[in-house]
Amino acid sequence: MSLKIFNTLSGEKEDFVPLTPGEVRMYVCGVTVYDSSHIGHARSLLTFDTIYRYLKFSGYRVQFVRNFTDVDDKIIKKANDQKSSCETITDCYIEEFHRDAESLGLLAPSLEPRATLHIAEIIELIQKLEERQLAYRVDGDVFFSVPGFPGYGKLSRKRIDELEAGARVEIDERKKSPLDFALWKSSKAGEPSWESPWGPGRPGWHIECSAMSSKYLGQPFDIHGGGRDLMFPHHENEIAQSEGAFGLPLARYWMHNGLLTVNGEKMSKSLGNYFTIEEILQEHDPVAVRQLFLTSHYRSPGDFSKEALQEAGRAAERIYETIERIACSGINRQNTVADASLMSSFCQEMNDDFNTPRALALIFDEVRSLNRLLDAKQNDGIAERASALETMCEALGLLQDGPEAFFSRKKARWLRQQGFAEEEVQKAIAARDEARMNKDWREADRIRNELLAKGIVVEDTRGGTTWKVR
Repeated sequence: MSLKIFNTLSGEKEDFVPLTPGEVRMYVCGVTVYDSSHIGHARSLLTFDTIYRYLKFSGYRVQFVRNFTDVDDKIIKKANDQKSSCETITDCYIEEFHRDAESLGLLAPSLEPRATLHIAEIIELIQKLEERQLAYRVDGDVFFSVPGFPGYGKLSRKRIDELEAGARVEIDERKKSPLDFALWKSSKAGEPSWESPWGPGRPGWHIECSAMSSKYLGQPFDIHGGGRDLMFPHHENEIAQSEGAFGLPLARYWMHNGLLTVNGEKMSKSLGNYFTIEEILQEHDPVAVRQLFLTSHYRSPGDFSKEALQEAGRAAERIYETIERIACSGINRQNTVADASLMSSFCQEMNDDFNTPRALALIFDEVRSLNRLLDAKQNDGIAERASALETMCEALGLLQDGPEAFFSRKKARWLRQQGFAEEEVQKAIAARDEARMNKDWREADRIRNELLAKGIVVEDTRGGTTWKVR
């Protein structure tokens, strides 16, 4: 089965046929860097990281561009409130974003352009729109004329007359239509600005993505992605600008991930259900976050809760335990080829619009099957199936390190949360070992049970006593 993608533009699943055989050019709208990235951002980031990984796994050469919006009303307000510069604010949050991305295990995109470094391209694009009479000037501002672009609304399936009828009374009465949007904003006191043919000012939000995507990927390119909340007006406006300027489609396939709620409610700081990526990763493993979001299809609405995240962590742990168990079984896995039937089934699920829930079901069926075979000491075929399990997980980004690193992170996180030092645990284990040497079984059991009550499982192995967190 060839790869099929649900194209928001057509409203249907379509066979994926890249413009250049073997190559994929993909643009995904990134974050506005005025604050810390939150768990809703994590869903979109992990969605397109999974898509990026699977395209590469499938043999495509992928040019993946994800931008930073680094000039915006919210950035300007924060800079003014903190008596700082916009550049200081954006540099700080871009650095924090990169830490979050690394912690989540995201593959780095091919390029991460910033809007403020593409002012020349933005100005040039606006001038093209003026030449085509799709843009007009008002007192140093430049607006896009929505009624002048006949295809407006084709992505979100909104009609111009319906939008105009439902539009609120606009504060800016200078616009010819209430739907018209800013391409260039004249400078005001306390705002960053750049010289332009229309006077000093700064770009509107939508124009930056049109300018950067066409510069780095050409037009048209293969895939444009982002959260469902960007479909209208941001992506609709991108289409109008780009296609209005060049007379060509902007992107062949439009992909949108579903929005995220927290405990069934919209995420909001006022409701106390707003979690940054950094906060979540203080308590939970990044593999658990990825596992959680893979359990629902990327286009579906998602719900986040700490209880669901804990369950996702336990599920990911079962994968690592199985891989560790196979490694300790002594089964020879040199020059092993992944089981072809399992890999074919995995690709069939993922080729159906990146259906990660079904791909995960296949993975956990195999986890259970492998453990049954290990219990029965039936080693035939395990090496090939274990290789398939690892390959499937790696394709989804679930296995970026080995079991030892995963369980070490779990121990370190538990010790930090409990306020324990590892030395305390080792001291208790040493005391138990001494009690066992002296055949003081009552004391040895007391120490074991005391550790167990704290969530520490002690295991006696041929190599000595080890411990893990329950």
